[in-house]
Amino acid sequence: MTNDVRRILVVMAHPDDVDFGAAGTVAGFTDQGAEVVYLMITDGDAGGFDDAVTREEMAALRRDEQRAAAKCAGVEDVRFLGYPDGRVEATLGLRRDIARVIRQVRPELVIMPSPERNYERIYPSHPDHRAVGSAALDAVYPDARNPYAFPELLAEEGLEAWTAPKVWMVGGPTPNHYVDVTERFDRKLAALKSHASQTSHMGEDALEQMLRGWMTANAQAAGFPEGRLAEVFQAVDTA
Repeated sequence: MTNDVRRILVVMAHPDDVDFGAAGTVAGFTDQGAEVVYLMITDGDAGGFDDAVTREEMAALRRDEQRAAAKCAGVEDVRFLGYPDGRVEATLGLRRDIARVIRQVRPELVIMPSPERNYERIYPSHPDHRAVGSAALDAVYPDARNPYAFPELLAEEGLEAWTAPKVWMVGGPTPNHYVDVTERFDRKLAALKSHASQTSHMGEDALEQMLRGWMTANAQAAGFPEGRLAEVFQAVDTA
């Protein structure tokens, strides 16, 4: 954790992505008084396991689940862009939409998916994750900081350029930053249980065991003492 970060923007592809990857870390920041905003690129309408639920109903359900999960981590401001789940591409339009929110929030840290494929563990490398990571990183540099990139954001919306000096990426193949979240594990687990449409089929015990397995391995890789649990990122200096 770092005490000099007061505003954080979390950009993720789907509802529940932040909770699998970073909810414990986010809870630590909000405990320190930081303001955190979630930006979900899709509504997760392609998720779930119940054929009786329409895609429109699933999207609404997942928005509600993400808002409930956010409260577990101390986050109240949750925004959705409504891009189609499973069909996200790193377009100029997506870069502009993310750059707009960066200029609105003016964060010192942006947390996002990695744009790189992780061959050791393929699940974080969903195409939407990689597309959002690529667009979000481009939105941090160069788009949000360049007053001449997407000039309509300034001319029409009054959004001044903003340089976000730090990026932490989730799910990539080359992590270099570990956060001990042992004391906030229960809040992370509660956040993920809020995504009942995505996690209830696993059973509470299986979900907890899976998380503890991942996070114990992260803590061991970081050299933390036995019994600790960690979330892992690739930290990039973008100042």
